[in-house]
Amino acid sequence: MLTHHPIIASCILALACLLLIPSVSAAPGIQASFGDIIPLSGYSYSSQTVYLYVTGPNLPVNGVALNDISKRAEDGGFTQVQVDSNDHWSYKWGTGSIGGRLDEGTYTIWVVNGPNDRSHLSQADYSTISVTLKKPSISINTPLQSGSMDLRSIPDGASVVMGEKYLGKTPMKVSDLSPGTYDVIFSQFGYQKFSTRVPVEAGRISEVSATLVPDTGALAITSVPAGGIVLVDGKNSGIAPVTIGNLTMGNHTVAVSLDGYMPLQQTLMVVPGQTLTATIGLSPALMQKTVTTHTAEFKVVTLIAGFVAIMLLIQYVRRR
Repeated sequence: MLTHHPIIASCILALACLLLIPSVSAAPGIQASFGDIIPLSGYSYSSQTVYLYVTGPNLPVNGVALNDISKRAEDGGFTQVQVDSNDHWSYKWGTGSIGGRLDEGTYTIWVVNGPNDRSHLSQADYSTISVTLKKPSISINTPLQSGSMDLRSIPDGASVVMGEKYLGKTPMKVSDLSPGTYDVIFSQFGYQKFSTRVPVEAGRISEVSATLVPDTGALAITSVPAGGIVLVDGKNSGIAPVTIGNLTMGNHTVAVSLDGYMPLQQTLMVVPGQTLTATIGLSPALMQKTVTTHTAEFKVVTLIAGFVAIMLLIQYVRRR
């Protein structure tokens, strides 16, 4: 029986492991477009020449030469590449000439240490490279054209906020806006806010006209006694108790009248979104005496008395 020194046995085991390593290696998967020049490279430890061919969509199953896809590998159609003194090989695959002859997809490049097509690989060392080919895309960098807004409101002078940025008061123009959609809010004291989404297109002006609705409140008027006629700013608004809505913010003149009572007028302030309650007490009207003078009768009596006095005076003079 033959025996081996432990060190020798270890060397034999290491050598056996090295023999299991493939003698041909290549680069990993590649992404490219038709027309690109694809660099391929690897190492071959068992041959001074490597044989390349490719398989993939609509190609013969046993492969074709890289530099001429009309040549089948089973008929000797290989692309042969020399291995240098460092066991390294490299090849630049120009895909410009085959762009119109291959479909988009993933192809497999076979790197073999001998002239063996895909059906005879059991007799050779080989490696593979995966290449995904796509049609070339064209991109043009053009300057992004901006758009603008023309903002108006009824009434003028509304504050404008876009996003969270205050822009100013209407009427106004906003320029140099990137195409897109913007949230715009119009607001003015005494009016409800107006919100809208404004689309902006490149090279165009988006016109927006916001009609603001007055911010209103209400008055609830009660008279004591009930039944008083209520006028708000001179307009008949009903019989108390009555609620008058849609009144603009600010002071309003309220007048209440009722037969037999003194009319009363007050100024009340309307607060937006609220109903102000007011009770108006009426005072009874004062009773006035009617004095009748008989002026005509007094004049007649005076005239007769004067005439009698004159006659008596005449008779007195005659007697003397």
